[in-house]
Amino acid sequence: MYRENEGRETSGAVGPAAGTAGRSAGRYGRFGGQYVAETLVEPLAELERAFVSCGQDAAFAAELARLLSTHVGRPTPLYFAAGLSAHAGGGRIYLKREDLTHTGAHKINNALGQGLLARFMGKTRLVADTGAGQHGVATATVARLLGLACTIYMGRVDMARQRSNVERMQLLGATVVPVDEGTATLKDAVAAALQDWTASFGHSHLLLGSVVGPHPFPAIVRHFQAVIGEEARRQILAAEARLPDEAIACVGGGSNAAGLFSAFLDDAAVRLFGVQAGGSGGVGSAALSCGRPGVLHGMETFVIQDAAGLVPATHSIAAGLDYPAVGPEHSHWKETGRVRYGTVDDGAALHAFRLLVQTEGIMPALESAHAVAAAVERARALGPDDVVLVGLSGRGEKDLRTVLYGDTDRGFGVPRVEDRSRARSSGDPR
Repeated sequence: MYRENEGRETSGAVGPAAGTAGRSAGRYGRFGGQYVAETLVEPLAELERAFVSCGQDAAFAAELARLLSTHVGRPTPLYFAAGLSAHAGGGRIYLKREDLTHTGAHKINNALGQGLLARFMGKTRLVADTGAGQHGVATATVARLLGLACTIYMGRVDMARQRSNVERMQLLGATVVPVDEGTATLKDAVAAALQDWTASFGHSHLLLGSVVGPHPFPAIVRHFQAVIGEEARRQILAAEARLPDEAIACVGGGSNAAGLFSAFLDDAAVRLFGVQAGGSGGVGSAALSCGRPGVLHGMETFVIQDAAGLVPATHSIAAGLDYPAVGPEHSHWKETGRVRYGTVDDGAALHAFRLLVQTEGIMPALESAHAVAAAVERARALGPDDVVLVGLSGRGEKDLRTVLYGDTDRGFGVPRVEDRSRARSSGDPR
């Protein structure tokens, strides 16, 4: 069942932010910024300069466009889900089919853009984090395409439940490094990748997989994922001769949603919905529903944390949503009310996975299934002339073991571990 955030106060007792290196850069309202060690200030500045230069480079844009077309397979189609719409019995549901990209998810858009950026900067190695494995596969693919070395950090729990993607990364020549710290999931993989880059930025590029981290990473990732919304806007206008009434996407770190929403932010009539993981048994990973502002992974954003600032164990049946924070722009959109956020629990996501298979013959990633579940409920409340646009962020072959046999990290003997990592209040620079 989709449960919308009621908008209750979640800021707790967090105080105002103290000064830190580069804190004012890349703010989304009060969120974002750069909370990093002094050693990373210049590498981040170098990255921002290169990003700006590439944005003005016609040859860079042409190569990116060519590879998005011929290697990735863009544009991806917009599909009218007639069977799913009939099941909902209300609005007309369209799916933006990022599951049909090369490598099977939206992650390749950002990985390709950042891979070209790394080459432009003269870097010879890519370092990345991954949860569900799709970003890892996309990064390993781009590294192979561009002739770069590649190291992927992945929590050991996620390696167990996304075994096929680990094998794909290794086949592509990437070094996959298990992460055992914390909960051994996405949060800890991000931290490990950041730590690697701190020691290797001279020859390595940190290819973050979502709109998270210190500035300019959220802006870079959003830029390379904006192609999703740009295409979807043109396609829905061609199909319906108008914009959708609602656009819905799942949100872990939030890159797929940021990419889709970016094309509709200025259209007040288009209602935007982000769907986070409600998990099960009272344990989820919905930072925008049950978190409060803090600092994690170099950014100020909503973070799930206890009264002492410790990040508790989080859970989602979808590895890519099992993250205790969210991109800072999503935190800003929540505070301004431009995007409404809610949750879908594990059971509803599993049901939506099977429902889309049964009604459309499409197997969604479990991350995407959260958005499908919410879309069915939203469409049910609308009329037959209303239009709902859903970001189908990836395909679901990677999740078959979980769907058929249960959540791998619980059902296949991989223990959850107590996490004692700490989210800092907004006033605690590092």
